[in-house]
Amino acid sequence: MFTRTWTSTILFSRVSASRKTASVVRILGIDPGTRKLGYGVIDLSPPARLKYVECGVIAPRPTLALAARLAEIAADLGALLRELRPDTVAVEEVFYGKNVRSMLALGQARGVALAAAAGRGVAVVGYPPAAIKKSVVGHGRASKAQIGFLVRALLALRKAPPVDASDALAVAICHARSRGRDSVVR
Repeated sequence: MFTRTWTSTILFSRVSASRKTASVVRILGIDPGTRKLGYGVIDLSPPARLKYVECGVIAPRPTLALAARLAEIAADLGALLRELRPDTVAVEEVFYGKNVRSMLALGQARGVALAAAAGRGVAVVGYPPAAIKKSVVGHGRASKAQIGFLVRALLALRKAPPVDASDALAVAICHARSRGRDSVVR
């Protein structure tokens, strides 16, 4: 329907990367992960109108070692960046959790996303999870279901995207609502 799952064995479907006017800003939101990396693309046009472009999940083969999964993510993100030509990439920041190993893997996936965007010369910004939830839902402790519901409503989608893709669209929406107060990744 409106999502696609990318792996190194699936060919990419054609999506139009053109925009109607130069004032439209294309934002790629990324919810990093080594097993599933969600992405969501929206166009922001004056006066603060959001238009859904595409979303999906990059899911490398789970049988691969971490380094190989990261390489698949990098390749698929590179293709996505070439195809959709975003003006800005907004990435969810790593949050401190109880599982240090998961946090490190998440950081590695985030690093791959940052490198892919920077390698294409695209501006990169980062937002903490609580800021993303607050921007979309109104408070920083929103559930995945609340995020999915509001992403669906804000972008006028028929149904909520998969969780990882919905989270990525929330990151893009957060950036669209925060423009001018960018949290530039340094």
